[in-house]
Amino acid sequence: MYDTVFQRVTAVEGVPPDNAKAVHWYRKAAEQGDADGQWQLGEMHRSGRGVPGDYQEAARWLRKAAKQGHADAQWQLGEMHRSGRGVPRNHQEAEHWLSNAAEQGNAKHQRELGKLYDYGISFPQDDAKAVHWYRKAAEQGDADGQQKLGGMYGEGQGVLQDYEKAAHWYRKAAEQGNADGQLFLGLMYQDGLGVPQDYVQAYAWSNLAAAAGNWSARGLGTASSSA
Repeated sequence: MYDTVFQRVTAVEGVPPDNAKAVHWYRKAAEQGDADGQWQLGEMHRSGRGVPGDYQEAARWLRKAAKQGHADAQWQLGEMHRSGRGVPRNHQEAEHWLSNAAEQGNAKHQRELGKLYDYGISFPQDDAKAVHWYRKAAEQGDADGQQKLGGMYGEGQGVLQDYEKAAHWYRKAAEQGNADGQLFLGLMYQDGLGVPQDYVQAYAWSNLAAAAGNWSARGLGTASSSA
């Protein structure tokens, strides 16, 4: 029997890159039931690298990996059900696989699932579920998740409104360079919500947000400095 780990490593570490050989070795591993090989083979079919692009074949291999608990395969299969590529569009199936992936602890998956519930994309809008997944991501240090969770506390969506907690999570995001977190933390300082009113802090955080490309922060910096 082939060593499936060796087959996957051979596929990844070939120099120079050779997609056709990668597909060959991923297929060897996948056909022996190796979940990572199945996921990689599915991704090669999905992107058309080393093989003709084929969403149905991609979905077939991704499903095999997903059923073995492969988080990335579960997420991609869920996305394919959301879009109807290679599989019927089915939001229940999408929710099932995306949730399974997020439950395995990937902060990006958790944050993105939170957004789907927050904005009511593909699934019914659900503030409580959005907060649940934003919190999971935020507690792992995901800056976008922290900023989103701060917004939920600031608006009282899915949780009791709490400006101190909003400021706490905005600060966590802001300190990682998240421009929206910096902007909203600046606004909290400007209005004295959850933090003592402090125009110097408002100006400082707004400048950082503007420097990071958040154009909305430019007006805040001007208003704060003139106060």
